[in-house]
Amino acid sequence: MKRPTSPLALAVLVLLFEKPMHPYEMASTMRARGKEKSIKLRYGSLYTVIDALEAAALIVPTETVRDGARPERTVYAITPAGRAEMNDWLREWIARPEKEYLRFEAGLSLLPALPPDHVIDLLRDRLARLDPLIAEVDAELATGAAQELPQLFMIESEYQRALLLAERQFVSGLVTQMETGTLGGLDFWRGWHQQRAAADKAASTAGPA
Repeated sequence: MKRPTSPLALAVLVLLFEKPMHPYEMASTMRARGKEKSIKLRYGSLYTVIDALEAAALIVPTETVRDGARPERTVYAITPAGRAEMNDWLREWIARPEKEYLRFEAGLSLLPALPPDHVIDLLRDRLARLDPLIAEVDAELATGAAQELPQLFMIESEYQRALLLAERQFVSGLVTQMETGTLGGLDFWRGWHQQRAAADKAASTAGPA
């Protein structure tokens, strides 16, 4: 059976590599470690992933436990095949760059459909939204440093910060190019929208033929 390919599935394998857990403990552990900021975590998706991993014989149920009046919970453990899959998967994700289709990149590729002046406003809005995100990651890193957490446990936050800073630099530079008129093709872009606007205005005033 084909393995699940979501980051959440890999996270489950890594958690069970540490020790057997039931789904609630998996979710609680991920949240306590802040992993939900890097890996989308929803209970419905978690149970779907667990079912798929079990069907692929990468994890197995080991016991059912009950804590007080709470419902019974199934504890899962990783199998030898699951350990091998986890190792292969992690090696692949860390060593091999992969094309990711980001919404912002897609938006940039279709940018000419909007008027340049409108785009400048949108990019400025994005810049304003990036700064709080950077500040949030900085606060997380500062908290980790104050708690004397090893750098190993803050690597994903450092990576997020580097990406946000790089994006901010790119967006800020693009805004500057557009405002100063140094962006290649800007005159053609602006002229095309002016022609479209004039054509639309003429069509609206002409009325039905």
